Formats: sequence, C-alpha cells, structure tokens
Amino acid sequence: MRKTVRVLSSVLLLSAAACEVPEQAVMTESGVEVSRANGELVFWAGGCASCHASPGRLSSRAPQLGGGHAIQADQGLFRAPNISPDEQAGIGAWKLQDFDRAMRHGISLDGRAYYPAFPYTSYARMTDRDIVDLFAYLKALPSVDSPSKASRASFPVNQPGAMRTWQTLNLHPAPVMSFETPNAELARGQYLVEGPGHCGTCHTPRNALGGQKLGLWLSGAEMLDGSGYAPNLTPHEDGLAGWSSGEIIETLQPHEGAGFAGMAAIRIDLTHLPSRDLEAIAAYLKALPPVATRD
Repeated sequence: MRKTVRVLSSVLLLSAAACEVPEQAVMTESGVEVSRANGELVFWAGGCASCHASPGRLSSRAPQLGGGHAIQADQGLFRAPNISPDEQAGIGAWKLQDFDRAMRHGISLDGRAYYPAFPYTSYARMTDRDIVDLFAYLKALPSVDSPSKASRASFPVNQPGAMRTWQTLNLHPAPVMSFETPNAELARGQYLVEGPGHCGTCHTPRNALGGQKLGLWLSGAEMLDGSGYAPNLTPHEDGLAGWSSGEIIETLQPHEGAGFAGMAAIRIDLTHLPSRDLEAIAAYLKALPPVATRD
C-alpha cells in the first residue's frame, strides 16, 4: 500500500510540474587543453569502472568500458552503457559538448533525460577542467565494440517528459554543504565527496520521487537496488562519531577477498588516488554536522 501511494504521488507531482526544461550552456572544444593524467585520477575518483567496465575486463592500465552492470530499482532496470571510444557502440563519435551535457546536465546524445542511476546529480558539481580531462582520458582507452544493453524504466518515470521534470526538482549543481572558513584540504574533500565521488547517491535518503533529501545529507540510506543499507557517514553516534581521520582512511582501503562490487569496488578505485585525497575525504566527513539515521 505504501509503495502504491508513493507511485501515485509521483505521478501527480510529475504531472503538475510537467514543462519543457531549458538546457544550460555546455562546453565546446575550441582551444581546450587537456591533461590525461588528471583525467585518469578523475576517472578513478568517479568510480567509472565500477559500473562501466566490461565483465572480467577491468585493468588499471587500460580499462575496457563495454558496460553492462545492471541496477534493479523500483523505477526499473538500468544498465551501464558502453563508454569506450568505439565510434559505433561507445562514445567515440561524441564531442566534448555531448559529454558535458551527459555528465553535468543528465541529457543523452538523443536529447533524453537520464535516470539518476547514472549519478549526474553529483557530476553536475564537477569543474570544467575535470570534465575536459576525463573526456580526453576516456577517448584514449581501448575500444570495445559490444553494443550497450537496453535499460527498462517503469511507470511513471517512463512517461514522456517525466525525467525532464524530475531534473527541475532535483538537479542542484551548487555545493551541498557550506563551511565558513574551509581550508584547501576541506575544500578538496568536499569536491571529491559531493562531486565525482558521488557518495550521496548511496548514503543519502531519497524522497518519494527519488530525489536526494539534502537536509539528511550522508545520514545513511537503503541502496537503490535494495541490496543493503549504506551507512551514516556523518559524525553522529549513528555514524562516524569518535572516528579518527586514520580510522576513516583505513575503512576506505580494500579488504582481501571482498571482490569487485559495491563498496568493495569503490575501495579498489580509491587506491588510485594520492593519500592526500583520502585525507581530504576524511577531513570533510569529520567536518559535517552530525545527522541521525532515519529509517
């Protein structure tokens, strides 16, 4: 019954708000300089391989991004697409503005709004520099000619205009937290967690429409696919209260035999970042206001 009420509420709200959404300006390639080394760091910070690497085809030297990872959510079955530089199956024919529009505005090459299983609501906070460099890095990876597998959205998100309307309500590129005097380390940690790291995608509760409840930022939430619960990352007693920076960094390290899925995959991704970035993430989490976990 509760799920039925939530679906009906979603339909009514989406219908009431239905309108055409003006697109924001996107980047062009004119005169752009790139750093593929920085793009590689952004790639791992963003966890791109966790979803887009072809099964059994992950390599830290040259990830093969044929896609296929599936997320089963209440709103449908969503599969990560091929983002290798193959011109037919992947993003080889894309221009920088196409990539920027997808990453920071959630709009596909054919003009459709992406469902936020692709965490563009976080990527919207990424800098121009990191978007440019990530695109250059992806373009230099091996091509994979495997076609992307289709996703299947369910009612009501499969209705015309529904996801565009969702974006007007839930796409917020501004920083989530505001700190009076953030130092460089705290600012870096905030950028990584709120932007490319997209930690809020799993660790922040969602409303009936699937938008993040930013007032409960990182206070713990059920996973989108219902596979478990992402814990509270705030310094509340329900979360990381009393944890030292060293203990936070330690829990971000890979666990032997943990495989390559979920948080285990993220821990492997984070091994590619410099230690100062992990220290910055810990500094940000410790600086958050404590928020209790709510079921």
